[in-house]
Amino acid sequence: MTDATADKPLTILIACDTYPPHLNGAAQFGYRLAKGLNGRGHDVHVLAPNDVDGGSRSDLDGDWPVHRLRSHGVPTHEYWRICLPWQIKKEISLLFDRVQPDVVHIQCHYMVGEYTLYEAEKRGIRVIATNHFMPANLDPFLPFPRWFKNIVAKNSWKDMGKVMGRAAVVTTPTPLAAKAMHAHAFLPDVLPLSNGIDASVYELEEGETVERNEHPTVLFVGRLAEEKHVDVMIDAVAKTPAHLNVCAEIVGGGEVKPALQAQVKRLGLEDRVVFRGLVSDGELRRAYQRADVFVMPGTAELQSLVTLEAMSASTPVLLADAMALPHLVEAGRNGYLFTPGNSDELSERLTGILELDPAERERMGAHSRSMVERHSLDATLSTFEDLYYGRPVTQGAI
Repeated sequence: MTDATADKPLTILIACDTYPPHLNGAAQFGYRLAKGLNGRGHDVHVLAPNDVDGGSRSDLDGDWPVHRLRSHGVPTHEYWRICLPWQIKKEISLLFDRVQPDVVHIQCHYMVGEYTLYEAEKRGIRVIATNHFMPANLDPFLPFPRWFKNIVAKNSWKDMGKVMGRAAVVTTPTPLAAKAMHAHAFLPDVLPLSNGIDASVYELEEGETVERNEHPTVLFVGRLAEEKHVDVMIDAVAKTPAHLNVCAEIVGGGEVKPALQAQVKRLGLEDRVVFRGLVSDGELRRAYQRADVFVMPGTAELQSLVTLEAMSASTPVLLADAMALPHLVEAGRNGYLFTPGNSDELSERLTGILELDPAERERMGAHSRSMVERHSLDATLSTFEDLYYGRPVTQGAI
């Protein structure tokens, strides 16, 4: 960046390897980061793979420009797309000529992030790198034996260190992820910095009421992928006492949806489990508010924005004791952890919460909401601004 001390509005290029309409935490973070920085008066540009076949293009009709690079579909994934270096390097260079960014913020060490970083480095532009990825996220899409997946994971960590180690600052959403990056990617100084959330979006407005479901309802939101283990939640619902008539809402789409639908049919739960698919922001907000319990059985969550959204709506949570999810539970106060893959334990926890007095469940939900304060989106944006300007930052927003 040419002037690291001035407080003038910046031209910021955010480089993403996944971005809406993709439905995952990294894509949603990229969008929210762009929206928040745009709202603070910065000139924001997003660089991402094209979401359809065809050449590169720039979408200029939104609140900020989104520049799409030529990309190709991946046979083993429903929507993921990759960019080939020899097709995007010149495009990235030409974009830098047009945009003239003061600072670059990459969201991944793969193709778009990697070659955007290299171009910024050549031009002496400050780069901030944020990692939302763990090699385990790739496992469901690699049709190879375990030993080969381990080699892929080792090389992926190595590449992460090689690329992100060239950035001025590296961040990741949780201390656990920072520790893993230090151990496996050999990145010595990774700043834990929450993705952040605007909790007010999910709160009830003055005079607003929630139309509760007829029966106790468990909610899952997210991509229907192998590492989310939604099948464990469905099994747990089937094992709850009949008199509770526990129902489930599943929001999201993904490659394991047909298998989950077959499981529901096999267990005779067609009248108790509803697949909502992809829904609007307003519909998602209402789903959080009417749920009695939110469940996240996933085992590869770097932070889990959807869990933070549910907590913002004052919902008790039941989360797998894996990766970063334990940071979001205070046992007995806002919910519980359960052993990953253990549907019996999850069923017992579900039953215990749903048999509580409604006032006690409400207290648990209120504590969920209070815990979200430490993940303020405003604090996250302020910290990233400090990083962009080159100001010293001693502690992330966690």
